[in-house]
Amino acid sequence: MADKKEYKVVGTRPIRHDGVDKVTGRALYGADIHMVGLLHGKVLRSPHAHAWIKSIDTSRAEAYPGVKAVVTAKDFPSVEDKIADLGEGAVNVQDLQDNVLAGKKVLYKGHQVAAVAATDPHTAEEALELIDVEYEVLPPVLDVCEAMKADAPLLHENLRTDEMGEKSESPSNVASHFQHKKGDLEKGFAEADVVVDHEFVTKTVHQGYIEPHNATALYNPDGQLTIWCSTQGAFAVRAQVSEVLQMPVSKVKVVPMEIGGGFGGKIQVYIKPISAMLSMKTGKPVKVLMSRADVFEGTGPTPGSYVRVKIGANKEGCITAAEGYLAYEAGAYPGSPVGAAAMCIYSCYNIENALVDGYDVVVNKPKTSAYRAPGATNAAFAVETIIDEICEKIGMDPLEFRILNSAKEGDTRVDGPVLPRVGFIETVEAAKDHPHYLAPLDGKYKGRGVASGFWPNFGMKSSVSINVNSDGTISLVEGSTDIGGSRASVAMQAAEVLGISAESVSPAVVDTNSVGYTDVTGGSRTAFATGYAAYEAAQDVKRQMIERAAKLWEVDRADVQFADGIFTSVNGKEQEIDFKGLAERLDETGGPIVGRASADPNQPGPSIGTHVVDVEVDPDTGKVQILRYTATQDAGKAIHPSYVEGQIQGGAVQGIGWALNEEYIYNEKGEMTNASFLDYRIPTCLDLPMIDAVIVEIPNPGHPYGVRGVGETPIVAPPAAIANAIYRAVGVRMKELPMSPGRILKAMGKI
Repeated sequence: MADKKEYKVVGTRPIRHDGVDKVTGRALYGADIHMVGLLHGKVLRSPHAHAWIKSIDTSRAEAYPGVKAVVTAKDFPSVEDKIADLGEGAVNVQDLQDNVLAGKKVLYKGHQVAAVAATDPHTAEEALELIDVEYEVLPPVLDVCEAMKADAPLLHENLRTDEMGEKSESPSNVASHFQHKKGDLEKGFAEADVVVDHEFVTKTVHQGYIEPHNATALYNPDGQLTIWCSTQGAFAVRAQVSEVLQMPVSKVKVVPMEIGGGFGGKIQVYIKPISAMLSMKTGKPVKVLMSRADVFEGTGPTPGSYVRVKIGANKEGCITAAEGYLAYEAGAYPGSPVGAAAMCIYSCYNIENALVDGYDVVVNKPKTSAYRAPGATNAAFAVETIIDEICEKIGMDPLEFRILNSAKEGDTRVDGPVLPRVGFIETVEAAKDHPHYLAPLDGKYKGRGVASGFWPNFGMKSSVSINVNSDGTISLVEGSTDIGGSRASVAMQAAEVLGISAESVSPAVVDTNSVGYTDVTGGSRTAFATGYAAYEAAQDVKRQMIERAAKLWEVDRADVQFADGIFTSVNGKEQEIDFKGLAERLDETGGPIVGRASADPNQPGPSIGTHVVDVEVDPDTGKVQILRYTATQDAGKAIHPSYVEGQIQGGAVQGIGWALNEEYIYNEKGEMTNASFLDYRIPTCLDLPMIDAVIVEIPNPGHPYGVRGVGETPIVAPPAAIANAIYRAVGVRMKELPMSPGRILKAMGKI
């Protein structure tokens, strides 16, 4: 299954370059910024889920001792109603600005309304209470199906449904409806011996990153704005702040700090333009930090959804037709991940006849953000549960069923693209042959479930530069925030080209003025795309070093060869020098060498994984205990296997939390009632076994080392796998997430 080519660095497990700083506490995170004259900002948030803003009076707050500035939406410039690509996807600039500070209407509890800068955080908090806001409270709509009804409260009076390219005449909470179609659906279902059709509901879920959002801004009299922050994309922050504040990008510098988790939730800006505006008004640096409640109530979670799936198969186990209806909550503004969900819903399988309808729907909750394979988990929960039921009805092993129907190179997805080389069959076979799947599972109320998941992965743009040092090491400069070890994986790819050790590379993630444009760390693109740029930058260094060796030996460039870190001359006289030796002699051959490259690779290679889980259900309490968990996944080529295993394990754990515990709980007023980690319960070590991560390597032909992104796929399968295991344990099919003890007892008819 694996690419048998041996590498010197790629595929090894060196100690991560930032490890010492992280474990000793020297690494600087967003909240660690301190400077002379620093002011502290605090944000006033709406207590209502839906209300008109009648008036805002900031005079009492402005007069409060220690307060240096107060800002509201009126302080921001007018922006165009336009769609712009400002991060991991396109957003409406007016919506982005309105989400930063509400202008005419608040659309969720926690919506930012005003902000204060003061000499200390306590004074700023006290001043918030002096801001007088008059609201006209409106009824909220909190459920995607309720929001789609004709008589539902309207969030936006000017929102018209984009109905497959045509705008509707009347306002609606449905921002868009699109459709993907392939083959003849009616014919496909007519050929089926078994048809299963169910409805599924998933709740709003948070990414669960440990570090809250933060921003420190300094506006200089020369018009230059600098922002220090934790972000998944410094250039995305620059673009968003530039649009919200109507400043040229050349006047905005973003310095990315270390990041304490993101998972897609730290791409969109919330407080960064606020800290910038407060700095503009005061002429001082201003730091704004979110509390945990602020993060839950005021930043983007993943969406709740309603999914209806119908799948038909013949008695031989071949899928004949599949139909999907996906309605996803976008939160307060359009832009749910329903489009990505429709890309992924059936992409594990080769289905000749399929139809998918997608609906993007606004509700009175925070605007949704990405969360690891955004949209895919919701859809897979439905599809993989139904496939399990089909397998039961026709008496077929669920992994054999997946091998029979697996997507292969050349198959066409329902949304149009033709699949390149993919490793679905190999991941299923790895699960099928694993000791976990072969082991007996004995005991009452125990069950084993399987499920698969797909993510297309993305490429996008990255830039890298490399400086060769006289001691034979290199300094590598990149713009990708390191989440999960990407610094190491990027450095290792450069090291492989140059025949040096990973430890001989000093990688640095730098600000937007110090490296070429680089897209966000997201979409499972970084090891692939920034690694690709590092590979090309190292090739640039290699070319220049060959020229220097030729100059040193006074031979033609074509007579110098390079392999495994050694330069050799093949022009009669045998000469040899290693990378370090030549680096020591750069001054006598022409001076410093700088390699650079920008990459926009367009063949990221899809990633597929298959999970196996054993559970035990307590019939009296409904509590589910995970007994054993195995996740197989095609990584293309694992640059640093430890970090690939960590990504697989981390995604599986987050999927377990999504499956069993995690949800936003709202009351009828639209108030989140569990906005803390005490009440919003993520898994701990006490809830989990060791996750067995099995790396499958089917090289991606679109990358020089065969890399596929790995970060998204492992969160897709867990809820469905656990649902299928619960069914085997207690005989009930769960169709709502999370599968909490109360819901399981209800399904069992015990409450």
